[in-house]
Amino acid sequence: MVPVLFAGHCAVQAAESSSENNFFIGENGSGKSTLLEAIAVALGFNAEGGSKNFSFNTHPSHSVLYEYLRIARGFPKPRTGFFLRAESFFNVASEIENLDEDPTAGPPIKLSYGGRSLHAQSHGESFMSLLQHRFSDKGLYILDEPEAALSPQRQLAALARMHELVQGGSQFLIATHSPILMAYPDADIYQFDESGISKIAYEDTDHFNITRNFLANPQRMLDILMGE
Repeated sequence: MVPVLFAGHCAVQAAESSSENNFFIGENGSGKSTLLEAIAVALGFNAEGGSKNFSFNTHPSHSVLYEYLRIARGFPKPRTGFFLRAESFFNVASEIENLDEDPTAGPPIKLSYGGRSLHAQSHGESFMSLLQHRFSDKGLYILDEPEAALSPQRQLAALARMHELVQGGSQFLIATHSPILMAYPDADIYQFDESGISKIAYEDTDHFNITRNFLANPQRMLDILMGE
């Protein structure tokens, strides 16, 4: 487990989680992805994504927030890990291909991702290849808005695979807007807003309530939105 002590910027309050799955939620610009990235960098992951063995840098843009975080590492130590940023996963795929061009570097890295080039797959297919083949038990997986690549059906498939990994001793830290993903049982959900960060129940999130209300009566909601 990796409990995190938040400190420093943006009225961030101390928080500690004992759950295997933790979700950061909030409006765009609320800081959830910035904090997620800072945690990943503080733990030694590459700022653009990948495992701790990746060190490429195509566009330095990450904040210095990681310098103000203190990470309380739990026991046992994760055996593996990965930081996924939906916006820069293309760069990770390109780096894998670049590294595999070196004939002296050993077995191709893409074998750990199912054996196919991630660029030869759709965005959703490449993410599922990552989840199915690269992720394994006893890992720490930090994901920034993974639903950007996934249809609702594949979000359900991702939930099932996440559960397999959690049962194998893995932990997830995810920034998301998806009411499907954050429905994972017994997960801790942290809401980011103008007052700071606070834990919230799934049924109390806007994501759950807005989606439920819309699906209960789509036409009524559309009439309200369109002034009819």
